[in-house]
Amino acid sequence: MQEFWESFSQLLDAETLLRSGGFYLVVFIVFAETGLFFGFFLPGDYLLFLAGLFCASGLLDVDITTLCLGLFAAGVLGNFTGYWFGWRTGPMLFKRKDTWLFKRRYVVMAEEFYHKYGGPALIIGRFVPIIRTFAPILAGIVQLNFRKFVLYNVGGAAIWVSLLTLSGFFLGRKFPQISHYIEYIIVGFIAISFTPILIALIRRKLRLNKDKKAEINK
Repeated sequence: MQEFWESFSQLLDAETLLRSGGFYLVVFIVFAETGLFFGFFLPGDYLLFLAGLFCASGLLDVDITTLCLGLFAAGVLGNFTGYWFGWRTGPMLFKRKDTWLFKRRYVVMAEEFYHKYGGPALIIGRFVPIIRTFAPILAGIVQLNFRKFVLYNVGGAAIWVSLLTLSGFFLGRKFPQISHYIEYIIVGFIAISFTPILIALIRRKLRLNKDKKAEINK
């Protein structure tokens, strides 16, 4: 069990993944996080940033063009996989029982986010953990027009990958010493990325409590 948790913690460690797994592992992780419902826990935003940073410093043995194209393709194909999964399974995901890896409330939260923003949620959600994974699945469940889905999918992947990966790359070129502060970068990304999730969970909790009180007072 201890070996399992050590392997699992390494899977969440973006720096370890980049150093040991290289380009192909990073591409697979981006695909899994954007297309497979159990991939929501994988590092996303800061993985792209660090990939660009490591590419600039030579720690990732691939040129920036190949890196961006590979990550873009993984992001697009991941969302297509999620869309297909949602189309085929329908509401079955909402009936799935909670496990240590899967929580139904994540799907509900993503559904609320999707209904609030519609198709553009596929673009906005690229920058929000959990939403990034479940938004394309929900698009398939509601059977969003496929042409629109392709547009949002490709556009969202292009913006997400280019913004984060190129930011890491150019900052790594401009300030090589930034690689000494990777821990702070990761913490900063986690804080920024999960703030919307925490706010959404708190709001949902307050709304549920308010609804319960209203039912009691009837």
